[in-house]
Amino acid sequence: MKVVLTDEAIADLIAIGRYINADNPLRAATFVAELENKCQRIGTMPNAFPLIVGREKEGIRRRVHGNYLIFYWVKKNTVEVLHVLNGAMDYEAILFPDE
Repeated sequence: MKVVLTDEAIADLIAIGRYINADNPLRAATFVAELENKCQRIGTMPNAFPLIVGREKEGIRRRVHGNYLIFYWVKKNTVEVLHVLNGAMDYEAILFPDE
C-alpha cells in the first residue's frame, strides 16, 4: 500500500533531526532514516498497529519506534502518516487541537 507523509509529519521528522543533531549529527541522520523506514513499512501491514484507545472512531493508528510514536490512518489504498511525535508529548492536544 502506498504511504504518504503529510507536511506535518515531514516537519516533525525535520524537528526530530535538528534536536538530535545538536548532540550527535551522525545519529540524527540515521535515526530520522529509521523513522522514515518505519513509516514506509506501515504500508505492508497497515492494520497491524492499534487504534488510539478512546479514539477508535477517528481511525487513527499508532506505531511505536523507541520513544517516538508514528500516527497514521488508512484511506482506501493509501496510508497517510499524520505526525511523528515523542511519546512524552501531549499527542492528543496535537492530533485533536479543537477539543
